[in-house]
Amino acid sequence: MKLDQKVAAPIAKRIPERLEKHGDIRIDDYFWLNERENPEVVDYLNGENDFYEFSTSHTKSFQKSLFEEMKARIKEDDVSVPYKYNGYWYITKYEKGKDYPIYSRKKDTLDAEEEILLDCNIEAEHHDYYKVRGLSISPDNKLMAYGEDTVSRRQYIIRVKNLETGEILEDSIENTTGSGTWANDNKTLFYTKKDPETLRSYLIKKHYLGTASDKDVLVYEEDDDTFDTFVYKTKSEELIVIGCSSTLTSEYRFLDADTPEGEFTILQERIRGLEYGIDHYNGNFYILTNIDEATNFQLMKASEKDTKKEAWEVIIAHRNDTLIEDIDVFKDYLIITERNNGLTQIRIKSWDGATDYYLPFDDETYMAYSSINMDFETEWFRYGYSSLTTPTSIIEFNMKTQEKNVLKEQEVLGGAFDKEDYTSKRVWATAEDGVKVPISLVYRKDTLLNENTPLLQYAYGSYGHTIDPYFSTTRLTLLDRGFVYAIAHIRGGEYLGRPWYDEGKMLKKKNTFTDFIACSKYLITDKFTSENHLYAMGGSAGGLLMGVIMNEAPELYKGVLAAVPFVDVVTTMLDESIPLTTGEYDEWGNPNNKEYYEYIKSYSPYDNVKNQAYPNVLITTGFHDSQVQYWEPAKWIAKLRAYKTDSNQLFLHTNMETGHGGASGRFEALKELAQEYAFVFDLEGITV
Repeated sequence: MKLDQKVAAPIAKRIPERLEKHGDIRIDDYFWLNERENPEVVDYLNGENDFYEFSTSHTKSFQKSLFEEMKARIKEDDVSVPYKYNGYWYITKYEKGKDYPIYSRKKDTLDAEEEILLDCNIEAEHHDYYKVRGLSISPDNKLMAYGEDTVSRRQYIIRVKNLETGEILEDSIENTTGSGTWANDNKTLFYTKKDPETLRSYLIKKHYLGTASDKDVLVYEEDDDTFDTFVYKTKSEELIVIGCSSTLTSEYRFLDADTPEGEFTILQERIRGLEYGIDHYNGNFYILTNIDEATNFQLMKASEKDTKKEAWEVIIAHRNDTLIEDIDVFKDYLIITERNNGLTQIRIKSWDGATDYYLPFDDETYMAYSSINMDFETEWFRYGYSSLTTPTSIIEFNMKTQEKNVLKEQEVLGGAFDKEDYTSKRVWATAEDGVKVPISLVYRKDTLLNENTPLLQYAYGSYGHTIDPYFSTTRLTLLDRGFVYAIAHIRGGEYLGRPWYDEGKMLKKKNTFTDFIACSKYLITDKFTSENHLYAMGGSAGGLLMGVIMNEAPELYKGVLAAVPFVDVVTTMLDESIPLTTGEYDEWGNPNNKEYYEYIKSYSPYDNVKNQAYPNVLITTGFHDSQVQYWEPAKWIAKLRAYKTDSNQLFLHTNMETGHGGASGRFEALKELAQEYAFVFDLEGITV
């Protein structure tokens, strides 16, 4: 295609498909777009890409400059904070001009000679997409297992490297989650296999080094298709653990890591609604659980010898106002990560009861989290901290003396960044039902707040996933051009505790959408912006949110950015062959049940497209997406084109080489962000 030739918006042909459930009939004119191998489907997607490229060609040089601006803020030759494990210091680094990480280690001391474990830049040379995960070192430090994905469907091949010779062994295990767990004999590797069609993680197998993978031994099979399974080794290095989980229920079994031929012991059988997670130390399990109606979870303890729930004893009781999110176990101390009134708190408690205090945090809205803490014996605890205006720091804190060392501060290059030029705050909108919904805001101090101020409002709002107010160098590109950035902490996440999640799922899912709209109305009413300058952004389940607000309140938004949007909810949740479907019944509801069918249909964006004016919209997706299949946004845009009554911009850009997470290179991903920002800036008349 030549950009000087006019390109029309592609019109997808209509082939009515009759879909019937519970006596209800839906006609899907674009059902045929799910035929991945159909050349007409590929032609349609390429046609949408051509239309997008032509229509935005005037922004191409701006996109390039935005990319260079964001790239310039990133320290290209960056190195992680080293952490010590089993006699070696482990390091991840990036080199200037290279897209992928280099994993290395040094023996005993940081002054020792560097040993390259894996240079992903070399491995990625012959692939359009390359992703590594699950690096796992054998107990004798001689072998490394790792997962490799070159398609972007999260179907990893596990490979094993001999770290003494540098040789990649013939051991190769396909269609896995990418993570391998070594037994203490240095030759037995436990891993998780995926269903080739649904991609559900359902088998735990045992691989013996040097044997063909088709000879691997089945250890555990998860028969319930609403559950996934996984395997790992405890921090104590003493146990191999198999976990099984659904949205509402957990189950664990364990095995002595010294005896990989043994039988696993169930810690506590699954009971629907009973959730628990485990840590292990000194012959005891530390169990974070919602047992006994502990909605915000409580911490309990059980001996290895008696692990059933009747023997669990309370260490930290449930509190209605505080969610316990995680724990870190040390020899002399217990670290508890909590969330109170939306803000993370890190509590340090000694086992002897002599010490019990919280780390002090001063910002009005911020993000704090436990970092890599591999050593049981140490008095030093590592955590990360950032805020909307404060770059991320990795901090080492002495739990005994309360001495604090900043190990690394994120560098912001490419200009005179000064955190004092920016301000952040937290405000509260009132939802339809009277509930107060928090919003975190950040903007430059010299930005005038009025009805002409452009504002980008972001949210996710599903799976109990909390979007914390984190620092972003790329976000400065918005702020320095006069934008306000808002994170709406809507129901469906866990920002205000587990009940905040429960009130935004299943038959209460619409709270997620009405909360976002209420936040938008608040921001307009309080003169942070206006309908002519308000933009909304969300991805995946947040893309579902974008679809709903476009149907329900299109007049509030000048533009919408919807990334890999989950918009065809009814059809997808009725198709058990699609990855992730059955495991999500406890999140959205099972539409095979008429009550859930009708509720989901009442908000499903694709099913509720109507003849009305819509905002300007940019939709992005990946052809190989395993979480939200490409055809959902493809069908959605086709239907929007047929129904919308406005002349606003409507684009779909499909990356034909990638999946749900977008491009794999750290700088390639910035090009996709530059596209999104350029779309919004163009609507605002911002050209530099």
